[in-house]
Formats: sequence, structure tokens, C-alpha cells
Amino acid sequence: MPTYQYVARAADGRVVNGTAEASDQQSVVQMLREKGLMPTSIKVGGGVKKAGAKRRKGKGGRTKLDDLVIFSQQMAVMIRAGLPLIEVLDILAEQTERRSLAAVVRQVEKDVEAGESLTEAMVKHSNVFNTFYLSMIKAGEASGMLDSTLEQVAVYLERTASLQRKIKMATMYPATVSFIAIVITIFLLIKVVPVFGEIFSDLGGTLPFPTRVVLFASGFVQDKWWLLLGAAFLFWLFLWQYGKTKQGRYNLDSIKLKIPIFGPLFLKTAVARFARTLSTLIRSGVNILYALDIVAKTAGNARMEAAVIKTKASIQSGESLTKPLADSNVFPPMVTRMIDVGEKTGALESMLTKIADFYEDQVSTAVAGLTSLIEPLLIVFLGVVVGFIVIAMFMPMFKMIELLS
Repeated sequence: MPTYQYVARAADGRVVNGTAEASDQQSVVQMLREKGLMPTSIKVGGGVKKAGAKRRKGKGGRTKLDDLVIFSQQMAVMIRAGLPLIEVLDILAEQTERRSLAAVVRQVEKDVEAGESLTEAMVKHSNVFNTFYLSMIKAGEASGMLDSTLEQVAVYLERTASLQRKIKMATMYPATVSFIAIVITIFLLIKVVPVFGEIFSDLGGTLPFPTRVVLFASGFVQDKWWLLLGAAFLFWLFLWQYGKTKQGRYNLDSIKLKIPIFGPLFLKTAVARFARTLSTLIRSGVNILYALDIVAKTAGNARMEAAVIKTKASIQSGESLTKPLADSNVFPPMVTRMIDVGEKTGALESMLTKIADFYEDQVSTAVAGLTSLIEPLLIVFLGVVVGFIVIAMFMPMFKMIELLS
């Protein structure tokens, strides 16, 4: 019967080294799990069992949410199958398509092999693993249920990525059509209107007011285009710098929630993210105060972040979770009442999950409705702008034909 050398980690974080005789590696894993230990490395015959396949070329660019979803799902499956953590990380580093994530996983593997916990190794790469991810991994290691925790993380990230795609879909279409409308308008003002302007100048006389407006706009765009670009750049620079300040970010995010049509969509998205994040953390056994800290950092909206921070302070002083959320005037009444019921019945995590499911469905419905609503509005806008320019150019001709007749 072969002898195996193992390195494992106890629930309290201690690194345990030892040897065991077993028929196969799976038996060693089972023995360590029965002792409450998480195997990180198992050596047989003096060597660590690792896959030696050469890693293929992967995708470039930064790590995306979809990459972390696949990474978390695969890691959960292999840990549940009983593979040692070192071997799991080695396999993931070999097969991960995103090169940046593969390099991070390889470094995490080296740190874990050197005796660090998975959380300690991952916290060095906060640009890839955010506060929520690290907190979930820490809770999973402490409870000895890392595989279940990783599955919860994968589900959470998948839903978050889905919400982001829906918001992007809702905003990209009007942005694209608006850009095309602006390009068409600029083309008319630069190429078409000046031709009519030369004709009108030869005719003389007083031009109709709409025609003079269009000719003035055409001349301004041609001669003062640099002024328009400069003003647009300065406005963008002001918003960027103002948004970097605490008060500025709070004000801009408050305005974002009040924008017609899009404001309710942004609010529903923020509420869904709040409820999903908090329910996932509570289900994993994270302390409520620490969970609220994480929720505030991942809220994505400064006004909601301020409300969550105030809620945390209220809980520390002995108040309930519901009252400060209701006083913030950010969360809809249905949300605060469901949270209140969840607190009183001891089913807070279940209520938060229901809230997240409801508002994610609301976002899907709102995106579908916005797409069908915005399309005719943008067509009308484009028709009015182009139509005004065309009518303004033909008004002098109608007047001239009238005089000739």
C-alpha cells in the first residue's frame, strides 16, 4: 500500500502536515475530510500529482465577470470531487482561457503551496477578486464548505453579469441611434446646407427665420467646431472630476436615479444587487455588520451606499435593519416591508432572495419595454431634426416660386 505525504488546512487556519497509507489518493482525501481538514497538497512517490498538459494560448484583456463565473463553477466541482486544492488550482491555471486570470491563479497556487490560506493568497489580487468574493471564500474556508460557497458565488456573479448585460442593452441602443442622428445632422449642416446658403445669398432678400437659424448653425459648426469640441470636453472633464469627490458622486448618482425613463431602471438594478448580495452573504454565514460593509462597497450607487452605511450604524446602536432603510427614501416601500417581515419571522435571507428575484424580473421587463418605447421616440426625434432642416432650406424656394407665379 503506497504512502502519501499530505499538506492540509484545519478550520481554524492551521497548516497540518503528515503521512498516510492508503490504497489511492481519493482515500487520503476522504480520511482528511473526516478529520475536518481541507487537503491542499498530496504527494505520492516524492512527487505532487499534477496535470502536465501545456496550456494553450488564451484570450487577452482584463478578467471579466463571465470568466470568474466559469472559474468558480469549475473550482466548486473539483473540490467537491475530492481533489486537493493545489491540484485544483493547477488544473484551473492550465485550462483558464483568460491569460490574466490564469497568471493570477498560478500565483495563488504558489502562495497556497507555500502555506498561505486560499483567502490570504487571493487577497493579493484585489483587482480580480473583489471584497464580496474574498469574504465568501473566507466564510467557505472557515465553515469547511468551500465547494458550496463557490457555487453560491458563481450563481451570484452570473446573475450580476446578466443584470449588467441588460442595462448595457437598454442604454446602448438609444446611444447608438442618437450618435447616428448627430452624425447625420452634422453632415447636413456641413455639406448640404452651405450649398443652399450660396444660392440664397445670390437671390438676396430676407430669408425666413427657420432658414436663418439653420444657416447660422451651419456656419457655427463649420467655423467654430473647435469651440463645440472644447465645450464638450470641458463638460466631460468637469463631470469626471466632480464624480471623483464624495459629494459629487452622491449628487450625480442621485440625479441618475431621477432621470426620466432610465431612473426607475437604475433603481431596480441597484435594489436587486443590494438584496442579492446581502442574501448571499447571510446564507454563507457572514456577520450582518460585515455583510453590510461589503454591500455598501459593491452597491454601485453612492446614494444607496450611504443608506447602507447609515443602516449599519443604526444596527450597532440597537435599531432594526428596516427603519434606516425606510428613512433613506431610496428603497421602495415593498422592499422595506418585506425586510421588516423577514426580520420579525427570522427569514431575512429568504425575503432578500425573493426581493432580488422580483426586481431582476422587473429589470428584464423594463428593458424589453424601453426597447420598444425608445425606438419610435428616437425615430420621431431624428425625423423632426432632419425635417426641420429640409423645410427650412425649401421655405425660401417656396416663397420664390410664389412670387414668380
